[in-house]
Amino acid sequence: MEKLADRINKLSESQTIAMARKSRELKAKGIDVISLSLGEPDFHTPQIVKDAAKKAIDADFSYYTHVSGYVELREAIAKKFKRDNNLDYTAEQIVVSTGAKQSLANAVLCLINPGDEVIVPSPYWVSYIELIKLAEGVPVIIKAGIEQDFKITATQFKAAITSKTRMMIFSTPCNPTGSVYSKEELKALADIVAQYPNLFVLSDEIYEHINYVGGHESMAQFDNIRDQVITVNGVSKAYAMTGWRVGFMGAPLWVAKACDKMQGQITSATCSIAQKATHAAMLMDVSGIAPMRDQFRKRRDLVLGLMKEIPGLKTNIPQGAFYFFPDVTYYFGKSDGKTVIRNGTDLSEYLLEKAYVALVPGAAFGDDNYIRFSYATSEDKLTEALTRMKKALAELK
Repeated sequence: MEKLADRINKLSESQTIAMARKSRELKAKGIDVISLSLGEPDFHTPQIVKDAAKKAIDADFSYYTHVSGYVELREAIAKKFKRDNNLDYTAEQIVVSTGAKQSLANAVLCLINPGDEVIVPSPYWVSYIELIKLAEGVPVIIKAGIEQDFKITATQFKAAITSKTRMMIFSTPCNPTGSVYSKEELKALADIVAQYPNLFVLSDEIYEHINYVGGHESMAQFDNIRDQVITVNGVSKAYAMTGWRVGFMGAPLWVAKACDKMQGQITSATCSIAQKATHAAMLMDVSGIAPMRDQFRKRRDLVLGLMKEIPGLKTNIPQGAFYFFPDVTYYFGKSDGKTVIRNGTDLSEYLLEKAYVALVPGAAFGDDNYIRFSYATSEDKLTEALTRMKKALAELK
């Protein structure tokens, strides 16, 4: 008898990965699908990073490292936190993991007990809810719609806290909305956190350098909550290193030690060669990745212009990351004679089948009145994708 554990049966498949799989299946049939479903830069890893990896291979740097990463790498990450974010972490407070996703999982599994409540602003990244479910925690969703640029207020935050609240998870710049919290907005949230010594903030800052409003603001910068914040980052987005699978956290020492213990029983250290590549990335001048950010801004503006030509798409102006999260309720109840659109999921399926454009339904991020698409691809593909979408949407009456 095939019987899986309850924890896996309760777990939802990542819809971003599911849509990417569907688009690959169509491509395998010879169909020209434009996939805007995954958050993956289409740029190449910087040469200096690739050279460091090659050198590590030739030098036979192929043995186990410390579970949390070799010490010189962790020292370099600590310096990065100081240089870029003015955050003071020692090497012992850094844990290097197999992607920022593992960093997030480590923190949730080390801090959340069954029944603990975890506040999650919505829209949220797809894996937050599933990680909480794995830890048998209880997600507490705070809705933040397009009218407030998808950012929660201190008043909303305060109202959601109960005696069972243990953590809040959020991202800035945000996936899926591209919204960026200002220092003032973060300070208002931090002042609430400071009132609850047992409340921790898991701050996902993986899109730090893909930011169009100037300097990035970190949640851990505020002295009154520094020991209540776990800062998660990595090299996937800013350094175009998605496949290298390296993320890291800066955390209170006792949390870092717990995450090291957890990781030691699941994966041990991440790939030694990828660690060497990450070390080179941490030593890079951040101006070296500015051209990629500027290209993303240019694409954002291109897509904004193209979206204005499509009736009914309501969007904010993303200030970071590389996503749009438009409200598509205008199309609900409409049909092409075969398919009736009831929600963002229906619309995503329709656009994949009719226009061969792969998107992700907003349900994956907490609100099925929206869809998400990535603009981390070429201007030609973006123009073609939006042209196809405009034509297919025009058939809905």
